[in-house]
Amino acid sequence: MKTGVMDAEPNDVAVIKSFDYNFRIKDLQGNVIDFNEFKGKTIFINLWATWCGPCRVEMPSIQKLYDRVNHNEIAFVILSLDENKNHDKILKYISDRDLTLPVYQPASELPAMLDVPSIPTTFIVDPNGKVVSKKVGAANFDNEKFEKFLNGLGKN
Repeated sequence: MKTGVMDAEPNDVAVIKSFDYNFRIKDLQGNVIDFNEFKGKTIFINLWATWCGPCRVEMPSIQKLYDRVNHNEIAFVILSLDENKNHDKILKYISDRDLTLPVYQPASELPAMLDVPSIPTTFIVDPNGKVVSKKVGAANFDNEKFEKFLNGLGKN
């Protein structure tokens, strides 16, 4: 039996259904973004919180993946589910770990598909708006197989 963080696999709970872009997020400076702006890109969406141990475990691997991909083709949305009153905790968490990936908070009600029972949960949406992967639980995203999968989505 294995325990701990497993490598993310491209086919982890693939769901192949249409993504609902009809919501808003805000960056850590408070700028509101219509999620429709991400249409046409591959999107890596990670739902997490500062108080979530497994979320903290996988964050360095997400940062390493983010550092290696083309941001013109792949958008990362690291969506904190911390309450608005804990905004400073999010800022401190990002700063203390020198994270450069884009972190957001919801600015409107999230679509039903993002109302997940546990975090971390990661969705991969292809440029055609299809959810092609859903990973529940901590994973190591810093692996060649997953990076190749992510990079290949925009080539179809």
